[in-house]
Amino acid sequence: MTIDDATIRHADPPLVRLARDGARAEIVLTAGPLNLVTRPLLRSLNAALATLEAADDVRCVIVHGENARAFCAGSDMREFAQLHANASEEKILFEDMVLRRLARLPMPTIAAIDAPALGGGLELALACDLRVARRGVMLGLTESRLAGLAGNGSLRLARLVGPARAKELLFAGETITAEIALAWGLVNRVSDASALEAARELATTIASRGPLSNRLAKELVDAAHDGPLDAALTRSTVAQQRIFDSDDLHEGVAAFFEKRDPAFKGR
Repeated sequence: MTIDDATIRHADPPLVRLARDGARAEIVLTAGPLNLVTRPLLRSLNAALATLEAADDVRCVIVHGENARAFCAGSDMREFAQLHANASEEKILFEDMVLRRLARLPMPTIAAIDAPALGGGLELALACDLRVARRGVMLGLTESRLAGLAGNGSLRLARLVGPARAKELLFAGETITAEIALAWGLVNRVSDASALEAARELATTIASRGPLSNRLAKELVDAAHDGPLDAALTRSTVAQQRIFDSDDLHEGVAAFFEKRDPAFKGR
C-alpha cells in the first residue's frame, strides 16, 4: 500500500502527522512546543506505525518534532496523579508496546533531533535505528531527578553506550550534548545546521539502496542482540538465501557492470 501526506487524528488539534516524499516517510510530532508524551499522542503514534508497517514501498522513516522547542520532552507529568497501582495498565504497557512497534518497523528508521530529547523523548529516539542530532542539543534520561525510571530506555541505552556510561546517565539524571553523545555512540551523526535536513539526506541514501537487503540487515543486527549467536547465524543463512533469490541483487550486479544506477524494486 502507499501513504499520502496525512494527519493521524486521535486528538484535536492533531498530535501526529505522516508525510511522504518518494520512498521516504516522516512521522511528525505536532503535540505542542514540548511534544509531551501523553496517552492521546501514543494512540496517534501507534496508528501511524500501523500504517507504515503495511507500506511496502516505504524504504526509510524519519521521526522528528518539526519546529517545536523539544524533539520530545518526555511524559506529561500531569497524568501521573491518576497513576498508582494501575500504572502498568494505563501507561507502562501501552507505551512499551508503541515503542516496541516503532523499533520493529521493517524498514530503517531515523530520529532527527533538532531540540532537546529528554526522558521519554530520548526513549522514543532510542527506539529508532539511527539518531541524527543538531550540534549542541541536549539529551538525557532525566527521570531519576524525580525518582522516576526510564524502563525500556535503560536497556536500549546500555546496548548503545555500555553499562558504565548508561548507569552514569541514569543515576545522575544529567544531560549530555550531541557532541558527547556522538563520541559515546548514542547518536550516529551531528549536524552543524538542521538535523532534519541531515537526516533527510541520510534517508535518501538509504532509500536508494536495496530495500529488501536493508530490511533483512535490520533483522540480523537486531537478532545479534536479541538471542543466542547460533540462532542469529541461522537467521543469517536464511536471509542470505532470500537475497540471492531476489531480483534486486541481480539488478544491482547488472547495474554495476553496466555503470548505471540500479533500479531496485524491493523483491
